[in-house]
Amino acid sequence: MIEQFIREVLAEDVGRGDLYARVSEAVPASAKIIAKSDGVFAGEEYLRVLAQMERFEIFWHKRDGERFLKGEVLLGLSGDSHTLLRIERTLLNMLLHASSIATLTSQYVDLVAPYGTKLLDTRKTRPLLRNFEKYATRIGGATNHRMGLDDALMLKDTHLKTITNLELFMEEARAKIPFTSKIEIEAETIEMAKKAMEVGADIVMCDNMSVEQLREVVEYKWEHHSGVLLEASGNITLETIESYAQTGVDAISTGSMVHQANWIDISMKMD
Repeated sequence: MIEQFIREVLAEDVGRGDLYARVSEAVPASAKIIAKSDGVFAGEEYLRVLAQMERFEIFWHKRDGERFLKGEVLLGLSGDSHTLLRIERTLLNMLLHASSIATLTSQYVDLVAPYGTKLLDTRKTRPLLRNFEKYATRIGGATNHRMGLDDALMLKDTHLKTITNLELFMEEARAKIPFTSKIEIEAETIEMAKKAMEVGADIVMCDNMSVEQLREVVEYKWEHHSGVLLEASGNITLETIESYAQTGVDAISTGSMVHQANWIDISMKMD
């Protein structure tokens, strides 16, 4: 999957061939990847495959999940000049994209970690980049939520509008979906959260609830359905996430660590 992804990324950039290579002879070359801002390194798995495919060597100064500071050398590269110049933008784009997501994700993780709360990503990813972007959130310290519609049954408000008898639906779902698949139900009110627990949800997503409402749901859970997992979601930001973690919810999900990540600054310099 990674190889196919990289082939497509290279094809997008190289097209019918690098015109520079028509003009100049290839010579032995080396380069450095330098951080021009602080961040968290992510992209090692993809860069390693890129190097194998394009036959150049990487000297690792930083690894996935390691923090770096402005001015530090992240990687050393060695190969022929045609290769290094051809893969420059592909390498930088993957490294920049993944590291930017990992950097923002780590900021969220630092805020919730003291409370034992898991940080979850979402399916709000760029088309055809879900595996890549969810890989980046993992490197930043988050836990992946479901990858798609096939690995857990989640009943959002849109699904619930089509269900006339939730109790009967849950019975049928347990009989038809894989034994290992969990069922998650979205709840926008305290009453709906209680009902979701009563009908047997494995996870209840408390969507757009206030901190006070969440505390009430958490208290109800421990009194009546202690085995249910509670997830908070909906417009949770860096400024507010700690107050949500303090409620005792098991997890907090946010798509912002992907779609709100600002690109950090990294560049390649030829030796």
